[in-house]
Amino acid sequence: MAYEPPTHRVERSLRATLGARTVAGVDEVGRGAWAGPVTVCAAITGLRRPPEGLTDSKLITPKRRERLAAVLAGWVTASALGHASPEEIDDLGMTEALRLAAERALGGLPERPDAVILDGKHNYLGGSWQVRTVIKGDQSCVAVAAASVIAKVQRDTAMAELGTGYAPFAFADNAGYPSPVHRAALEELGPTELHRMSWSYLDSLPRWQHLKKVRRQVEPTESGEQLGFDF
Repeated sequence: MAYEPPTHRVERSLRATLGARTVAGVDEVGRGAWAGPVTVCAAITGLRRPPEGLTDSKLITPKRRERLAAVLAGWVTASALGHASPEEIDDLGMTEALRLAAERALGGLPERPDAVILDGKHNYLGGSWQVRTVIKGDQSCVAVAAASVIAKVQRDTAMAELGTGYAPFAFADNAGYPSPVHRAALEELGPTELHRMSWSYLDSLPRWQHLKKVRRQVEPTESGEQLGFDF
């Protein structure tokens, strides 16, 4: 199936409205996995014509993703990855873990971007960043699409390497996401140190439910401050 190629429309808008000289596209992978880190990539591409076939990583076959990621490595102006570990996801919750991973990715760039294009509708980055959220930005924005492909290939590779010590879970095939093989291994062997222990998949595993962590919840007050409490 053919897809409309991504453009620099949003980046040009940020340059025009904010005077942003450097704009980074940011995307994440691993949000819905049972195991492994959540990974965020920040990519700066400038306004050059993108490589042929660039689009949302989920729309590209694994082989094409790997080839495209190799091209992007030499094409992007700059890129950096940030990760939040399963332990950090359990302790902080996904929104704060995404923020942490994104800060690490943006901090790994050679210079601080003037603005950020963030895939999706929720600004999990916040803080002092100038952020433009774009639904399906990984399809429509060049820099976000590049970040999507780089993040996906890098995390899949890392999960395959980590999975060599956990063969029954088939992390090389599922990258820590739900799958029949993954679930069967969990039922038989229980979660590993790579698993997110506050995740709801444990609710359907009676043998291992006692291992589930109760995460400390953070709620905003009326004044906008945040209160933490356990329940």
